[in-house]
Amino acid sequence: MRFSAPLLELCAHALSEASQFSHPADAVLSRFFRNHREAGRQDRALIADTVYAGLRRWRLLETIAPGSGFRRLALAIWASLLGANLRELEVLFRRGDAEWVAAIKTAAHLEQPFEVQCDLPDWAIAALRRRWDDATLLMHARALQQPAPLDLRVNLLKCKREDALALLAVDGLICHPTPYSPAGIRLDGNPPINRHPLFLSGDIEVQDEGSQLLAWLMEPRRGEMVVDFCAGAGGKTLAMGALMHSSGRLYAFDISAKRLENLRPRLARSGLQNVHPQRIDGERDSRIKRLAGKIDRVLVDAPCSGLGTLRRNPDLKMRQTEKSVEELREKQGAILKAAATLLKPGGRLVYATCSLLPEENQDIITAFLKEHATFALQSAGEIMKRQKIGIDCGDYFELWPAVHGTDGFFAAVLERTA
Repeated sequence: MRFSAPLLELCAHALSEASQFSHPADAVLSRFFRNHREAGRQDRALIADTVYAGLRRWRLLETIAPGSGFRRLALAIWASLLGANLRELEVLFRRGDAEWVAAIKTAAHLEQPFEVQCDLPDWAIAALRRRWDDATLLMHARALQQPAPLDLRVNLLKCKREDALALLAVDGLICHPTPYSPAGIRLDGNPPINRHPLFLSGDIEVQDEGSQLLAWLMEPRRGEMVVDFCAGAGGKTLAMGALMHSSGRLYAFDISAKRLENLRPRLARSGLQNVHPQRIDGERDSRIKRLAGKIDRVLVDAPCSGLGTLRRNPDLKMRQTEKSVEELREKQGAILKAAATLLKPGGRLVYATCSLLPEENQDIITAFLKEHATFALQSAGEIMKRQKIGIDCGDYFELWPAVHGTDGFFAAVLERTA
């Protein structure tokens, strides 16, 4: 790593903006880099690493370096979290910095209170204690503190996974098949894959392996009518479209026109002809009423706290609260009920979140099934076995970074029985 006084100031400035927690960290950094074009590619990488490392261990930093200015905070992150030694940093030190950074580096490796080791807010720890003992909770929390790998999904309509692996290797990229997704590739490092010919041609897309597996849980078939109810930028939509061999009709619903606009260039690259993006005004939109009882399969990737994605979005743990989770629960229940009206008898609904909280997952399904006698829970484990995917799960589909190396995911498979 190359450390310099100007780069230290840039890192301090970026940290000060990200720590407001008023916008997602990736959006803050994108704006920051637009405003600081003097930062080269390597400088931007170190700035991003500094900000994300700090956000992942924010509670630790508040404990060992309380009240510190952002310049010193950046030094603390470099020394205690990114592995810089004091000799590398000494040219940057002002009066008192050397002793302070040495003390911080030592403190970072001392035994900390359980809550600081987890580096989660108290409300999240209390919620997760509903399902895990402290040792298991800490294992999962520590996994969420690690950077996420870069996963790709091969567009099986256009390319075989072994061919994509070979072409990436020829270009010097270190990669290997993901352990679960039949279309997944995991890269070492974080190369600029969006410039690679395979990406530009639509042969590969960036998508976490766990997200890819939701398409296999849906089991969409040729010629069916399928709805991605909260499509966002459409990663799962495109994965399902490929499994449908570009046949049938696949609706991508979302309330955000901007998110659906982001889907369009990806859709054009994919070569899919069966995807129909449509903006809706909400779960009571007239388009939903017109399709009621006509759809074979519905995916509800519900808006949630996102705590399963803290490896990628560590700022979420500071931007979510007990109140915001309660508001999300009401929205999740309403969306699930509306999506369920689309299904024909025998149709399948997959309710999914990237949350680890029972309040957003099992509790939502339990409440729904109590009110809807014509729906039954199906075994996610049996579906995985049928797909020859080696995920050991029971009724519910659950993924955790500490166990599966993916983002944290939950999904329940419901069938309309009448």
